[in-house]
Amino acid sequence: MQQDSAVVALTGVRRTYGAGESRVAALDGVTLEFPAGTFTAIMGPSGSGKSTLLQCAAGLDQVDEGRVRLAGVDPRGMSETALTKLRRERIGFVFQSFNLLPTLTARQNVELPLKLAKKPPRPAEVDRVLADLGLAARAGHLPSELSGGQQQRVAIARALVTRPQVLFADEPTGALDSRTSREVLALLRRIVAEQGQTIIMVTHDPVAASYAGRVVFLADGRVVDELADPTAEAVAARMATLEPLDAEPDGSADRAPVDRAEAATC
Repeated sequence: MQQDSAVVALTGVRRTYGAGESRVAALDGVTLEFPAGTFTAIMGPSGSGKSTLLQCAAGLDQVDEGRVRLAGVDPRGMSETALTKLRRERIGFVFQSFNLLPTLTARQNVELPLKLAKKPPRPAEVDRVLADLGLAARAGHLPSELSGGQQQRVAIARALVTRPQVLFADEPTGALDSRTSREVLALLRRIVAEQGQTIIMVTHDPVAASYAGRVVFLADGRVVDELADPTAEAVAARMATLEPLDAEPDGSADRAPVDRAEAATC
């Protein structure tokens, strides 16, 4: 696969946290490509580097070694202002916590990234995104008036309204019940199939991973396997063979930049 065909590419990426005996290699020479119009799930034991990979791939955390290409550019060395513009205009984020502003309606939450980017929202475009996600009848409702699944769909609509080249999702169904999770995952898969969206999703759930077209498995900060056209059973069987890591210092190095990542949505 040629690198220029990939919306996101990591080459020999290394990322460590701590020093001395407490030093942890969250990513240890990771090379991966994510072509346009694909849905990839990232899986691995706790502390394997899943969230660190997502954060480095999204330009939310700097790598120590190696190279990241994100939507055609290398985020290393970019100013925070330039990175913020890149994230707002070309990247979408969806998290386990919906991060909706409680005083804004669903429609206003979806419009927010456009306003922050100083781009006047086009009503027809916002209407289209809301309709595509089954939210047309709920556009005027506050988050507190929506179910968990509806709130997550608003969060996805907000991430898609800027037409990002890649959508990063970190445990997007972690706060949802199983039925609602399936509905949200089916929606993500439909967005890939019908709109050519690129999605990179971190998950611990084999059922969630089975909705992706490819699953990448991490262990000890390294890519140890890939699975195409996965089933939940095949994913669970592969996960069962991966050795869990010891707990990382202060909880998990993977979670270190999450607050910054979540802030990027607002």
